[in-house]
Amino acid sequence: MTVPASPATPLTLYNSLTRMAETFRPIDPANVRVYSCGPTVYNYAHIGNLRAYVFTDTLSRVLRWKGWPLTHIINITDVGHLTSDADAGDDKMEAAAKKSGQDIWAIAAHYTDAFKRNLKDLGIAEPTRFPLATEHVPQMIDFAKAIEAKHCYRLPDGLYFDVTTVPDYGRLARHQDDEGESRIDPVAGKRHPADFAIWRASAPGENRLMEWDSPWGPGAPGWHLECSVMSKQYLGAQFDIHTGGIDHREIHHPNEIAQNQAHNCTPDSGANIWMHNNFLVDRTGKMSKSSGEFLTLQALMDRGFHPLAYRLMCLQAHYRSEMEFGWDGLAAAQVRLKRLVQTVEGLRARADAPEKGDAASYRERLDAVLSDDLATPRALPVLDEMLGDKKLSPGVRLAALADFDATLGLQLTTLTRADLRTRPRTATLDESEIEAKLVERRAARADKDFAKSDAIRDTLLAAGVEVMDGDPLGWDWKPVLPEG
Repeated sequence: MTVPASPATPLTLYNSLTRMAETFRPIDPANVRVYSCGPTVYNYAHIGNLRAYVFTDTLSRVLRWKGWPLTHIINITDVGHLTSDADAGDDKMEAAAKKSGQDIWAIAAHYTDAFKRNLKDLGIAEPTRFPLATEHVPQMIDFAKAIEAKHCYRLPDGLYFDVTTVPDYGRLARHQDDEGESRIDPVAGKRHPADFAIWRASAPGENRLMEWDSPWGPGAPGWHLECSVMSKQYLGAQFDIHTGGIDHREIHHPNEIAQNQAHNCTPDSGANIWMHNNFLVDRTGKMSKSSGEFLTLQALMDRGFHPLAYRLMCLQAHYRSEMEFGWDGLAAAQVRLKRLVQTVEGLRARADAPEKGDAASYRERLDAVLSDDLATPRALPVLDEMLGDKKLSPGVRLAALADFDATLGLQLTTLTRADLRTRPRTATLDESEIEAKLVERRAARADKDFAKSDAIRDTLLAAGVEVMDGDPLGWDWKPVLPEG
């Protein structure tokens, strides 16, 4: 039985600006507009960074599944982001280029491509557009010129925004209560501690690799400016949803809101709903690049983990809760993913059985939990129950699975167990060698030479290959877990 195309449960989302869960009401139901803060492309994204895009992809999927056409923008920061989130320090792109001795534009292109590969590996749908900051500097200059007279002042090192010129600055971060200003370094001449750079002028004799002329001297835009400019250009002065990591809630997004208010001449923030995913933490603290050591998605894959196992791990935690990373937890997510795929393969094998049952209630339950602020941890047990419901024929379950795939993005309708084989980087055998040894082992078993059969199995296991007797797949790679 087919259910209506647009799930009917009202979508409720938590708005960081109001600190309340709110019913989502699009400005234009024919074009829901979402802006997501993208990466600064001076290095590879770590898995904590990527959690943000699993979250925003889930949001995008749910919006589309519920019937709303979507325009989704993810910016690429290739200039302007300092090594701190404040107004002192080096531009991250400049610092990376000088440290490596490589061309700054090549660095930006390399890490942008790597980021997009990460999204593809995680099953994250491409947004409508990936605008580059460096392609919008003239628009940023025009934006700054428009607000300068009423909202900015000049210092020797650039143009600064006076936060007292807009209403309720810092409401998003609750600076008044949370001391969010503590992360802002002092700059000589600033009128107020929270004032921030709109344009950073190059110092005399400074050899910047990225530099533009401006009314405030040669230099580069402040990091916060790009998001205000590009969100307005592609989504309008007021759009539906703005997403980002919880660290953006303290400085970057309040500054973005202040710029929006100044340019739009309104107390409105620029987005109706502001949404923030929480940190991914390891046992020593939140995932960070500051130490120079961090986990990338490729590092997980190099140990034999499929990227969708990490996606599943993210879905097992609510996006607003801290998520602890652990290798055992990732291994458990990989086992869970393989079992899901095995179950679906069994259903595919029996898909021509007579149709029986109605899965509409499962779709309604999926709608109910995802409409409750994207409660993916509660959606996964509904998936398990639906796949195991023997009152439903295999074909009915497979049809219902399409809704779970559309929203959760686990690709269960197309994945095979062989697809999940992820060869560890340290593996010493290739697949042809493994298959040859398995042929040899089957011959030994046929000859009742069990000692030889066991020896071959042990040799494969020592090489990181798990032999699975009686399983049509035959073998699989074992992930390599860190010692200790």
